[in-house]
Amino acid sequence: MITTIPIYQIDAFTDRLFGGNPAAVCLLDSWPEDEVLQNIARENNLAEIAFLVKNDHDFHIRWFTPAVEVALCGHATLAAAHVLFELKNYAKPRIVFSSLSGPLVVTKEGTNITLDFPVDPVSGRDPVPGLFEALGIQGEVYQGKTDLMIVVEDESAVRSVAPDFRKLAEIEVRGVIVTAPGTAVDFVSRFFAPASGIDEDPVTGSAHCTLTPYWSKRLKKTQLSALQLSARKGHLHCELSGDRVKISGAAITYLTGTINF
Repeated sequence: MITTIPIYQIDAFTDRLFGGNPAAVCLLDSWPEDEVLQNIARENNLAEIAFLVKNDHDFHIRWFTPAVEVALCGHATLAAAHVLFELKNYAKPRIVFSSLSGPLVVTKEGTNITLDFPVDPVSGRDPVPGLFEALGIQGEVYQGKTDLMIVVEDESAVRSVAPDFRKLAEIEVRGVIVTAPGTAVDFVSRFFAPASGIDEDPVTGSAHCTLTPYWSKRLKKTQLSALQLSARKGHLHCELSGDRVKISGAAITYLTGTINF
C-alpha cells in the first residue's frame, strides 16, 4: 500500500522566488515513526522541513534538518503558516502551533507573516576552544540557550567569514551566529550549523530570538530591521516585546507535490 503525503516548498523571509530560505512543509493526518520523518527530511535535503498534524485547536508542529530534530525553527514556521493561510484558506486570524518550544502564535497582515517566539537572551563568555580558528575571525563571544553568538566590528567582517566547517562541526552547539551593525539595516548576521547538518542556513528566524534582545539593548530601540547575509539573503523585521520576539517577513510558494512511500 502506498502512503501519500502532500508537500510544499516555500521560500521564506523573501517576496521573490529563489531568495530567502527554502523550507518544506508536510501536512500529516497523524504522526508516523520518527524514523520516517527523519528520512523524509534527509531525502528532501533542505535546511528544515516542518511537519504539521491538526490537533483539537490548531496544529502541532515539528521541525527536522537532514540530520536531527530541532526545538525551534523560524523560517519553516513561517513557511507552514504561509501554506495554511495562502494555500489551504485557513480562516482564523491567527494560528497557534504547539511545539517543543511551547505555543507559538502566528498572525498575518497583508503580505507579512509575524511569528511570536520566546526570547533567547545571551550572556558574555570566554571563547569556546577552537571557535575562532574554525571561523577565521575574532570577536565578542556570547552564549544563548541554543546558539553561540559572535559580535564583530562591521558588516564587511560578517560578509567575509569563511568557516572551516569540519572544525566548526566539532563544537557542541546547535549553531553559531556572526553579527554586526548594518549599513542599510539595524543589524546583519550569518548563521552556521554544521553540527546540525547545515553548513550555512540562508535565513534563520530562531536566531533572531537571540539577536533581537542583544541589538535592542545596544541600539536602545525595540523595533529593528535585519538582513541575513547569506547568498540568498533574507529580510526580517524584529520587535522585542517583553520576553517575546515578534519576527515578520514575507513568503512565496515555489512548488507543491506529493511524497509517495
